[in-house]
Amino acid sequence: MDYTKSFEDHVAAIKSEGRYRVFTDIRRQRGQYPTADHVRGTSIQAITVWCSNDYLGQSQNPFVLDAMHTAIDAVGAGSGGTRNISGTTHYHVELEHELADLHHKDAALLFTSAFVANDTTLATLQSILPGLVIFSDEKNHASMIAGIRHGGGSKQIWRHNDLADLERRLAATPKSTPKLIAFESVYSMDGAIAPIAQICDLAERFGAMTYIDEVHAVGLYGPRGGGIAERDGVMSRIDIINGTLAKGFGVMGGYIAASSAICDAIRSTAPGFIFTTSLAPAVAAGALASVRYLKVSQKERLMHQERVVAVKMKLTAAGLPVLANPGHIVPLIVGHPVHCKDVSDALLSRYSLYVQPINYPTVARGTERLRITPTPQHTDRDIDALVQSLSALWNECNVNQGIIRQAAE
Repeated sequence: MDYTKSFEDHVAAIKSEGRYRVFTDIRRQRGQYPTADHVRGTSIQAITVWCSNDYLGQSQNPFVLDAMHTAIDAVGAGSGGTRNISGTTHYHVELEHELADLHHKDAALLFTSAFVANDTTLATLQSILPGLVIFSDEKNHASMIAGIRHGGGSKQIWRHNDLADLERRLAATPKSTPKLIAFESVYSMDGAIAPIAQICDLAERFGAMTYIDEVHAVGLYGPRGGGIAERDGVMSRIDIINGTLAKGFGVMGGYIAASSAICDAIRSTAPGFIFTTSLAPAVAAGALASVRYLKVSQKERLMHQERVVAVKMKLTAAGLPVLANPGHIVPLIVGHPVHCKDVSDALLSRYSLYVQPINYPTVARGTERLRITPTPQHTDRDIDALVQSLSALWNECNVNQGIIRQAAE
């Protein structure tokens, strides 16, 4: 068998669909976020980044950077192993305490990423609770889907944010069956927000546990950055909260926050936790500083929301196809993978604006989009430049009729 040809044919098929992914080589400039350098061989192009999940610019926060430098100087680089074998440092312990406090839970458990936290926890819950049925929102993240599949148990996929469909499925499941409702607070590609309180009502009525992914909300919402559940005053009704340290908090890593019994059971059982080298001490220290900072600082959250509103209003006023939503994600629908990539390329090459195209399988075919993420650091001038550039491309190339490739030339 020609193995190499099999791989080449696979990639060729992806390219033929127009969804081959090309990574943009960028180098940030410390203290100049969202400005960065686009590196192409020996060529350097100054660009403005409009698609980062570093939503609040915390990766550039001096408190975070100082904490990381201090940790490196104090203890060095690596953690030394898994949490079970010399890989637990005091930074990990402090960070877990801080995250438990953030979500008003008894405990928290660190993972190397929120993907790993979702995958590992959802799979392990099924081994701990035999016969568990997981009710999963149809737009849940790939990490949640992976965890549910890896657990090998029963699942019910309910229509996105459709409480009637969820209720019908719960009602049709025997009362004695263990149940878990898994959903997100902010859906990262559409910007939709879940009706958390109503989902909790159904969970209590039908005897189900609740599992919420707050990855795109922690740091950004709530008086202390605890997410949508904190903003809505329903954190105490959620059994397991999944969060990340890599987006709103600007560093790296993931976690769950829950009761001591749940965290201890996952800690003692989950292969994705037990057999993984722990986060580097400097990373944990930086995340710890970021969480503490955002618990007391409101200015970043307030400015972030103001910038989001400004971008949405100006794009809408320009007649551009913004997908309306209550969240901070600004999806601009293109609807074709090739056209989406071409618009992105034109923005970068002609206007020095970086907005990564989002294609299948991240979003459904026919809903390809540019996913714009405003930050507190984007100025009015930045916003105007973005809107003017996109307007020029839409008018010049008539994206809706698919005549866009000339924009990248």
